[in-house]
Amino acid sequence: MLAAVVGAFAYVGAVDPNEPGHYPVCPLLRVTGIYCPGCGGLRSAHAVVHGDLVTALHANALAVLAYAGFAVLWTVWVIRAVRGRPFRIALGPAHLWTLGTLLLVFGVVRNLPFGGRLLP
Repeated sequence: MLAAVVGAFAYVGAVDPNEPGHYPVCPLLRVTGIYCPGCGGLRSAHAVVHGDLVTALHANALAVLAYAGFAVLWTVWVIRAVRGRPFRIALGPAHLWTLGTLLLVFGVVRNLPFGGRLLP
C-alpha cells in the first residue's frame, strides 16, 4: 500500500496536473460546471510533493487533510506493528455519516458565492 501511494505521489509530482492533456477532466465539472469535493486534488498532491503547502491548501484543503490523515494512520500502524500490537480502525455508521456529510458540505460550500476560497 505504501509503495502504491508513494508511486502515485511520485507520478503526480513528475507529471504536472496544471498542464492540460495529462489527466482527464472531472466529469461532474465538465458536464455541470460544479466542482466536486475531489476537484483540485491532483493539483494539491502536486503542490504537496513540491513542498508548496499554501498552493496545496488552496487547490483542495480537504485533500491535504486526507493526505495528512493517511500519513498519521500509516505511522501509527507501523509503530503498533513493530511493537506487536494489532491496529484496527472501527468505523461505525456515525463515523461514515459524518465523513459523508463533511464531503457533501465541502462540495456544496465551495460552489456557493461565499465559498470562493475553497475553489481550486
